[in-house]
Amino acid sequence: MATNSKILFLLTFLATILLSPPLISAQNSNHFSEYIGAQFTGVKFSDVPVNPNVDFHFILGFAIDYTATPTPTNGQFNVFWQSDVLTPAAVASIKQANPNVKVAVSIGGDTVSNSPASFNPTSTDTWVANAVSSLTALIQQYNLDGIDIDYEHFTGDAATFTDCIGQLITTLKNNGVISFASIAPFDDPQVQSYYQALWAQYSGVIDYVNFQFYAYAAGTTESQFLSYFDTQASTYGGKVLASFASASTGGGLSPANGFFDACNTLKSQGKLPGIFVFSADDSKSEGFEYEIQAQALLAGA
Repeated sequence: MATNSKILFLLTFLATILLSPPLISAQNSNHFSEYIGAQFTGVKFSDVPVNPNVDFHFILGFAIDYTATPTPTNGQFNVFWQSDVLTPAAVASIKQANPNVKVAVSIGGDTVSNSPASFNPTSTDTWVANAVSSLTALIQQYNLDGIDIDYEHFTGDAATFTDCIGQLITTLKNNGVISFASIAPFDDPQVQSYYQALWAQYSGVIDYVNFQFYAYAAGTTESQFLSYFDTQASTYGGKVLASFASASTGGGLSPANGFFDACNTLKSQGKLPGIFVFSADDSKSEGFEYEIQAQALLAGA
């Protein structure tokens, strides 16, 4: 009887281990991303210092499925970054000059023509078909490498968002159009409900989580930041990048108040997958001091 009980216990224990989902822990990496182009300050790719020892991604902000009027287009994406400066030729030039640079496009964003850029599909099938077609053309025109999802306002439900965005990323990857994808949530209950639903079903095709830690209150302390980071990293499987906003009006933990100290703490614990900055447009007037510091931290042993 005792032997049978032990065997039953062992079988139950093994089944629990085998059937449990794998835990994905964060690891240090030298990944650095920076959003560029949304604020029309004339910033060029070549203005931004690139450390050759990091994996550097520029993220163009934004392509939006709206007209300038603004009217939603059900997945027909148009360019809303400073396209007279950040041109296909400029993409080719920065990638040729820096073999460690890739360029992505972010879709969605906060506003379009001062109105919310809402996720507003007519139907899943038509939105996905339109999005795949229009983004494939745009990505190939600019020779881009990846896509970032940054919708912050929603009219459809979370299930529709999950189906549309999950199918979009999967199709673009399967077609060889992109090699990586990221999402950009922040700590708002509605926003989190949409992105967590997407993550639950499609985490396997999402490479980075550009969590907007600068959306927390200004004056965030180092200990608060580390607590926020651990919470989001546990939610999004260890793919969460630390982040700051370079604008003087940005929230969260700023570089001047301990951001890099917090990153060094995360790095010492082996859980800093990378850093991203919003944005090069704001950093231009400051000489990209913090971009240089962030890349040096990531590139260091």
